[in-house]
Amino acid sequence: MSGEEGASQKKGFRLLGILDVQSTPCAREAVLHGAGGSLAAGLLHFLATSRVKRSFDVGFAGFMITTLGSWFYCRMNNAKLRAEQRLIQEGIKKKVVYEGTSLDPTNKPRAEAPSGPS
Repeated sequence: MSGEEGASQKKGFRLLGILDVQSTPCAREAVLHGAGGSLAAGLLHFLATSRVKRSFDVGFAGFMITTLGSWFYCRMNNAKLRAEQRLIQEGIKKKVVYEGTSLDPTNKPRAEAPSGPS
């Protein structure tokens, strides 16, 4: 029994049987934004034209556009964040390696002060 419960907890929600929304980054937010965009686009089109079938089509297009737009925006931000984190980690590693040596970029050479009155 406990094996079945563990398997059902790890499965998560699959959208169209393909995309695991729970474990895929940005998927949940993209689907929620798409649902909101779909509702807004379809409802506004229906209020403006009173055409049900066309409003459904506009709502579906709004879902697709909003979902894909939100997905790509989130993925691009995640990629940029990972690149910045990698750069910072490399900088920290170099700082640790070169700390206290003559190659340390933060170690500025001191100017010799004159020893007596001139």
